[in-house]
Formats: sequence, C-alpha cells, structure tokens
Amino acid sequence: MSVPMTNMNGNGATIQINSRPDDIRNRIIKAEDGNSKDSDEGTCGKVLIILSWALVIMTMPFSLFVCFKVVQEYERAVIFRLGRLLSGGAKGPGIFFILPCVDSYARVDLRTRTYDVPPQEVLTKDSVTVSVDAVVYYRVNNATISIANVENAHHSTRLLAQTTLRNTMGTRPLHEILSERETISGNMQISLDEATDSWGIKVERVEIKDVRLPVQLQRAMAAEAEAAREARAKVIAAEGEQKASRALREASEVIGDSPAALQLRYLQTLNTISAEKNSTIVFPLPIDMLTYFMKAKEAA
Repeated sequence: MSVPMTNMNGNGATIQINSRPDDIRNRIIKAEDGNSKDSDEGTCGKVLIILSWALVIMTMPFSLFVCFKVVQEYERAVIFRLGRLLSGGAKGPGIFFILPCVDSYARVDLRTRTYDVPPQEVLTKDSVTVSVDAVVYYRVNNATISIANVENAHHSTRLLAQTTLRNTMGTRPLHEILSERETISGNMQISLDEATDSWGIKVERVEIKDVRLPVQLQRAMAAEAEAAREARAKVIAAEGEQKASRALREASEVIGDSPAALQLRYLQTLNTISAEKNSTIVFPLPIDMLTYFMKAKEAA
C-alpha cells in the first residue's frame, strides 16, 4: 500500500510523492540501530578506559613501567586505542604514555632501507632475453599511513619494485637498456614513488646494477665489435699509406731537383746499413758513374 504525499514547490505547483510506509520504517529502524551501536561502542569504550585508568592508579608506581614507552630518534610509534587510531598522529621521538589493556602500538623505523632486487628475466622490446638486477633505496615517509593503509609496506614495496623493473625493461630495446641506464633508473624511481605514496613510502633512488646477456649474444656482439675494430684499423692503415706515398713523392721531387741531395741521401743510406750490419758491402758501380748516367739522361 502506498500513501500519496503532496508537496508545494515555489511556483505553486503540487508534486505528488508515493512512498511505502514499510520502506520508511525500515530506514528509520536501520538508522536507530546504527546510532545505538555507536552509542554502545562509545559507552563501552569509556567504561574500559575508566577501568584502565583505575588499574593504573591502583598499581602505582609499578604501572608506570608499563605505561611509559620510549622510541628512538629514527622511530615513531603509531598508537591504537580500542582498535582505533589515537588522535594526534604518530608519537615520538622520546617518551610517550599508553594505557594498559586498552592501547596497543607499533614501532615504525624511518631510516632509509636498501632492497637488492634479485635478477629478473626480462624479454626486451626487440625479443632479447636478458637478466637485470637493481637496487632500490626507500624509507617510510608517513608512519601512520604505512601501518593503517597496507598490511606490510616493506614487502609490498619490494614486490612492486620487481614488477616495475620487468615492465620497464620490457618496453625498451636492448641498445637503450645498455646505453640509457640512468634514464631508465629515473623513470623507475618516479613510477615506484607514485605507486607507494598511498602506502606512506618514499622511494629515494633506483640503480640498475647489471644487465646480463645470453652467451650466444655475447659472442655475436664480441664478433661484431672485433669486425668493426678490424675495419677501422684497415681504414687507418690505408690512410697512413696514402699519406706516406704523398710524402715520398714530394721527397723524390725535392731530391730530383738537387743532385747534391741525392748524393747525401746515398751516403746516409750507406751509414745506416753499416751501422745495422757489420759486414763488407761491395757496389758494382760507383756513385759517380750513376751521376754521369743521370746527367746524360737529362741532356738527352
């Protein structure tokens, strides 16, 4: 059964609304149940807190050894009271107070941690299988979020680092992986930092340690590099011979223009031969006769 209801809007028009009494009654009952549960929990919590304070007062001064805790400079304490986060955020460094049987706390280390990512088998963009390992430096940036939002922030960050390493390497060819390690490390650091921000983790740095290639590929690359070096050596040798031949031609032209230079060159050659080989050298023709033939050739 529906009950018609009318409502007058600002223009004077009548709007008819049909609603069932059973639905309205159920909504009211649910709201009252929720309010009653909140009030019961609040009342029970207050009673437990009062009893806890009474226990602390009755057992003084021994209870002070249980109530006061100390965290180091690099630590923070996240306190839960009856399962709820205590207002005021994480406590520390120094001394803080907790109620026995009501409060529980978790220590969070804020120092930078190092995670050595194990070698990951990655298929690159150009279908080459390589093994890549890296190092990730991270720390807890927000102690409360790292406890309340994720079960194990450190384990989750490590698993995400492995997955991000594989995904990043799989989108790049082999030559980029070998030559652009710093760029790839920066991209990984940005991706990890964005993903772990909701976990209270700050990724400070990512470094790629090593890229291991298959043995066959290493041999092929070594052969290619050796062939390139040999080709470059041949080019350099050919350029040297070309320059030497030009210099020799210029020297022959200079010696041909001056007979005295030819005589001096001849004597220098004799001196060099006598210094290297301690033996007697017999020339069938004296140098003067050679000079005569050269002059006769020039006269002709």
